[in-house]
Amino acid sequence: MSRPTDATEAVSVRRATVDDARAIARVHVLSWRETYAGRMPAEFLAALDIERFASRWAGILADGRTDAFIAERDGEVIGWATAGAGRDDDAPRPRELEGIYLLASAHGSGAGQQLLDAVIGDAPAYLWVLDGNARAEAFYRRNGFTRDGGATTHPVGDTSVPAVRMSR
Repeated sequence: MSRPTDATEAVSVRRATVDDARAIARVHVLSWRETYAGRMPAEFLAALDIERFASRWAGILADGRTDAFIAERDGEVIGWATAGAGRDDDAPRPRELEGIYLLASAHGSGAGQQLLDAVIGDAPAYLWVLDGNARAEAFYRRNGFTRDGGATTHPVGDTSVPAVRMSR
């Protein structure tokens, strides 16, 4: 159950460590279920497994090639962001915002902005966003990103979803 954001609850952001893998995985799974309900197959979202994600996150954090930050409130991880060298052969910028997710209860808390600032600052970068995710796209537009014409589909279970590229 979501609880209202209390402006007096401080959000802190720090670089993630391998010890944060399970907490990041929890946010990853829950935020996908919250964000993509109705946009991705329900069976796919229901099958997301925190332990499997935690193992994957431990590997990502251990190899050190990806910059990863977490947002915490009251000692609980409420969001994460990652960035690194662009993964696309035709990357329009040298840096890619690979992911940024918050629990719905943290929307409007400022955590998303703090994570974005920590992981890419004001550097030129690009990202992929689910086409039709108006909330995310508005956030990125406020931070100087615009659609640059790039489009693709990402496999999701037995289907695929459209994504658009934004850059600044």
